[in-house]
Amino acid sequence: MGKKKKILFIEDERHFQEMLDTVFKAEGFETVSAFNGVDGVRMAEEEKPDIILSDLVLPKKDGFNVINELKNNPNLSDTPIIILTNLEESQNIEKVISSGAKMYLVKANYTLDDIVAKVKDTLKINNKEKNEG
Repeated sequence: MGKKKKILFIEDERHFQEMLDTVFKAEGFETVSAFNGVDGVRMAEEEKPDIILSDLVLPKKDGFNVINELKNNPNLSDTPIIILTNLEESQNIEKVISSGAKMYLVKANYTLDDIVAKVKDTLKINNKEKNEG
């Protein structure tokens, strides 16, 4: 079986972060977490995740600045970022996508299973092919 995909959560709501962590570990992911934007950028640089899930509203550095820093870092610019937030304003969605994030998900509109499916789709992980290669 191939190397586990590593996912970085940048999420200040600890309960939600713990739920994500549990669900993604059960799906075979390696998980790392940061609870604010500054630590999130540092963890991304240190851990080199395969994908990043980030909130927009974060202590110390908001999600917009996190995206910009990661996209301007040559070592991380190709790492897909999915924004997972409670903010539904269309100007936020446009700003996030134009900044380079792959996807903008409003937490209330998606189940944890939906989020896992979106991550797998972004990483092109097919359940049937998981054990091949």
